[in-house]
Amino acid sequence: MTDKRYVSMWKDGKWDEGKLVEDGTFQISECAGILHYCQEIFEGLKAYTWEDGSVVAFRPDLNAERMYDSAGRMEMPPFPKDRFLKAVDEVIKANLRWVPPYGSGATLYIRPLMFAYGNVIGVKPADEYMFRIFCTPVGPYYKGGAKPITICVSDFDRAAPHGTGDIKAGLNYAMSLHAHTVAHQNGFDENMFLDPQTRTFVEEAGGANFVFITKDGTLVTPKSNSILPSITRRSLVYLAENVLGMKVEHRPVRFDEVKDFAEAGLCGTAAVISPVGRIVAKDQTIDLPSGMGDMGPVLKKLYNTITGIQQGKIEGPEGWIRKIC
Repeated sequence: MTDKRYVSMWKDGKWDEGKLVEDGTFQISECAGILHYCQEIFEGLKAYTWEDGSVVAFRPDLNAERMYDSAGRMEMPPFPKDRFLKAVDEVIKANLRWVPPYGSGATLYIRPLMFAYGNVIGVKPADEYMFRIFCTPVGPYYKGGAKPITICVSDFDRAAPHGTGDIKAGLNYAMSLHAHTVAHQNGFDENMFLDPQTRTFVEEAGGANFVFITKDGTLVTPKSNSILPSITRRSLVYLAENVLGMKVEHRPVRFDEVKDFAEAGLCGTAAVISPVGRIVAKDQTIDLPSGMGDMGPVLKKLYNTITGIQQGKIEGPEGWIRKIC
């Protein structure tokens, strides 16, 4: 629990001014819409301490934009993007003593969320909503280096065709929890979800996008209307094409072509890139040429580039870093 969090309420057709509060708890009615019809969305981003002591956030404007879009899809009142960014600034500044020091590998994780607060029993959107942002320090994702993981092709579907897979709603993650538990029980680190309609195309993992590297060094990312538009994945694609001079393909990826890739990984806010060394399906085991010993050379170059920007070691594209103080 950190010192302060930001709260704003939607009522009578508008958001109030919002404020910082100390209390991390609140009361809701048993009839609150979140408890019945799962109107809830969230985001996740990090703040970093640089060597000169400044504290920055990485591309929070894209989190503001994605949350705005998610709200519209869930029939919730979008929180204004400019106010989102201002609230992120306020929360980080109010919790500066919790931002881990430079060189520790740790960061301050920031979690904006919004949910249906108003009473509703009939199946319809609520008329009151709560927007909050809280934060907590998190340690380095990798301790001792990033080791490739083993994943399985899930028997379950993460999202329905034309459903909500492309927005950051809690209900999508609820759908993946059972599959994640089954994967762990069977000795796997994560799932690979295939498209629910034909089960022939790669979609994403429970909480991360896939990235692949071909044997000729091309970055390939799966394309589907059911995949969450990961900010990390979009950043990696831009860096690959515009900084590292790589060829990039954003297209549907058939599962039967995965065996031909040289490297594979999962990308997201938490780990940035998790290398995948082995993929297991019912009738097939795919061992990626990059192996189970270390992250492949191309993904490692991408990882070092994006984390270098986040940590202030490499100058990033204009607008990617928001200086808080």
